[in-house]
Amino acid sequence: MFSLVIPIFNEENLIDELIKRTITAIESFTDNYEVIFVDDGSTDESISRILAWRDNNRRIKLLSLSKNFGHQAAYTAGLEHAGGDIIGMMDGDLQDPPELLPDMYRKIIKEDFDIVSGKRTGRKGSKHRNLSSTLFHLFFRHISDIRDIENYGNYSLMKRIAADAILSMKEKVRYIPGLRTFIGFKQGNVEFIRDDRLTGKPKMTLRKLIRLAGDAIFSFSRFPIRCCLILGVTGTLVFMSAGIYVIIARAIKIAVPGWSSTLLSLYFLGSIQLVFLGILGEYIYRSYKESQNRPVYFVRKFYDGDPEK
Repeated sequence: MFSLVIPIFNEENLIDELIKRTITAIESFTDNYEVIFVDDGSTDESISRILAWRDNNRRIKLLSLSKNFGHQAAYTAGLEHAGGDIIGMMDGDLQDPPELLPDMYRKIIKEDFDIVSGKRTGRKGSKHRNLSSTLFHLFFRHISDIRDIENYGNYSLMKRIAADAILSMKEKVRYIPGLRTFIGFKQGNVEFIRDDRLTGKPKMTLRKLIRLAGDAIFSFSRFPIRCCLILGVTGTLVFMSAGIYVIIARAIKIAVPGWSSTLLSLYFLGSIQLVFLGILGEYIYRSYKESQNRPVYFVRKFYDGDPEK
């Protein structure tokens, strides 16, 4: 069976088009499937629209979360409730074209890949947003402990063994594209140009994107803490050199400049220490979140394939 997980958050204007295109794409390669919509605390009519489609198609299911837990938590909930032998993940804003699903499915079946991801070769929409995303992926590629992750998002298909491997990692601060790359297995890709939203504003605001970028960097890179070490050693060497200069200057009775350089040094060192404390605080906060061991999400109701439930 094929399962497709689609997180939804206030997408009432997209639901009809999303379901039409998705079901058409899936039924072109299989009639044994389920589509699990994960409602991540929507406050509009998204749920009622999905349930209306569910009345006519028992393969459509809805997992309603108790509140908005975030994109990665919604994907995790969907993966844990998916029953397929092959499981797909696709965003619900139609920027990931459903028409790519048949190619990804055939690549898994015929070429025996464990994971096939959608690789973005271009992006439509806001140039500023696209440039920010490109710069982040270039930066992340060079600082992370994992490779070949640039231009990959959540859009992917995987065999059950790969999905189980992702779910076996229980960290609370999750970045699924990173986890998917970390687990290894035989991975392939299908290239596509990422579409702009069909309608409405992006649900991933700049603040949420920055938070997701932070989760990715702190989860899969030693760069922040290594940067602290490099800056600390550099600052120590610079001011050791300055101290030696002052001692020599005093010994040979050369006037040493006064308070401005001293205050500048103090402010510089103080700023470095505050940066260090902020970076260490991020690691401590993430360790604290893990130690709390709270569930990533709570389910309000699961509307399965039985229209009477």
